[in-house]
Amino acid sequence: MRPADTSDLWWRTAVIYCLDIETFQDSDGDGVGDIEGLCDRIDYLSELGVTCLWLMPFQPTRDLDDGYDITDFTGVDPRLGDLGGFVELLRIAHDRGIRVIMDLVVNHTSDRHPWFRSARRSRSSKHRDYYVWRDRPPRTAQKTVFPGEEDGVWEHDERTDQYYLHSFYRHQPDLNLAEPAVRAEIARVIGFWTELGVDGFRVDAVPFLIAAPGAADETDPHGFLRELRRFIGRRRAGAVLLGEVALPHEEQLAYFGTEGTELELQFDFATMQAVFLSLVRQDATPLAQTLGHRPTVDRRFGWAMFLRNHDELTLQQLDETEQTEIFEALAPDERQRVYGRGIVRRLAPMLHGDPRRIRQAYSLLFSLPGAPTLFYGEEIGMGEIPGLSDRAAVRSPMQWSASRAGGFSTARPSRVPAMPPNGYAPEHINVHDQLRDPDSLLSFIRLLIARYKSAPEIAWGELSILETGDAAVLAHACRADGVVFVAVHNFAEGARRVEIDIPDSDDDATVADLLSNAPLDLTDGRLMLDLEGYGFRWLRRVGTNARRS
Repeated sequence: MRPADTSDLWWRTAVIYCLDIETFQDSDGDGVGDIEGLCDRIDYLSELGVTCLWLMPFQPTRDLDDGYDITDFTGVDPRLGDLGGFVELLRIAHDRGIRVIMDLVVNHTSDRHPWFRSARRSRSSKHRDYYVWRDRPPRTAQKTVFPGEEDGVWEHDERTDQYYLHSFYRHQPDLNLAEPAVRAEIARVIGFWTELGVDGFRVDAVPFLIAAPGAADETDPHGFLRELRRFIGRRRAGAVLLGEVALPHEEQLAYFGTEGTELELQFDFATMQAVFLSLVRQDATPLAQTLGHRPTVDRRFGWAMFLRNHDELTLQQLDETEQTEIFEALAPDERQRVYGRGIVRRLAPMLHGDPRRIRQAYSLLFSLPGAPTLFYGEEIGMGEIPGLSDRAAVRSPMQWSASRAGGFSTARPSRVPAMPPNGYAPEHINVHDQLRDPDSLLSFIRLLIARYKSAPEIAWGELSILETGDAAVLAHACRADGVVFVAVHNFAEGARRVEIDIPDSDDDATVADLLSNAPLDLTDGRLMLDLEGYGFRWLRRVGTNARRS
């Protein structure tokens, strides 16, 4: 694909980096990361190869849910900075060629938001209909998202003697999207941030936005998403909606809409879970089957690929036996498991710090078709906080150096959040040291990003699974414009030899190894490959009729 053909679809080939300003870099020594600190680190992200920065919530908050309990949708938490600083952040990022998207959390507000404080004063409050109220909870109420932390989704308000809906925590009352004034407020919020220069939004908990009660239109649930898409398109051309839709592939299709009417990108939860099942079983079959059945979507849409994020590693699309396999292998301590469906660990310790397995996992991330997404600290192999049985375990401060507090802050130790201990402590895992080590994980991630960018067919090409004759080895191809990218991954601990067909080969075709100088034995379009345990190869065949960019 030539850049001129796809520049308006930048999200298809984006390298996305998610971070929480509060835990990235503290510039003033108060123990809290801030916008100024992030500005100082934009060059690091640029040199890493990031093209899209995803900011977790930074608005004013009670901070009972890591910022997702927002009290002012158009403000900046004063601990982190102000709107002037945020505009400067956008300017610096855009100057480095990095687009910026932010979380759009409009399923609920904090219970301290002025709307809800007004709504609960009286049943006649002008903000009463901003939320979902009932005299009595329905007998068949939906299940809570946080079993073990919440007993249900309806909370009694003593002052007005009614129950309000909270799909998440009780301190996060659901907004009533059926109320036109609420939808108008959401449009105002979106308009505000796009006017400042934000390039799009990661839409939180999308299925909850169209679920009754509280849906904008129960007869046309997806109408609200189309309304959002039209509004954003009018306000900022090229802005993206990246959706958190943790559903099977077939059910996700509806959230793309038709002809670009809803979400442009969606996280690929099904493939992520299949990756971990294959890693645990040392068998490529689960991943090959999932990729083989993944729907092909219009070129205007795409998948955001990820291994870990700021939440638990969810396994909800796997059956009970598969979940148990992964729990026992990757989260043997019950405290590492949450909600009966997920794991609160980072990738490196889950894979026992084995550099072969860690690099294989990231090779998969960047070679599977989609926009690769990193959670801050993944590129250096950060660990989690043991014993924290919630999402906070994976949200410790960024580790910049081996100095006290990992270079994150100069505040006294009592004011700095906990850091991972032992082998994952800052003196062992940090950016400073890895930047100076050509064999470090950071150097490897930078190489993967560079090679991903050099092979646009990974994102744009037609995906196919190639026969390897070995269940432990996955080979997949992405074909576009006469160019074929092939990635081969060995999920087994032992070495493997496989023979694969390179699609569309001809006598004059050249095959290059993108990650090494290992020799290639290509005969009549067939290639014999020797793979080390957990080994992988990236190959690129350019035919004589390839369309040049």
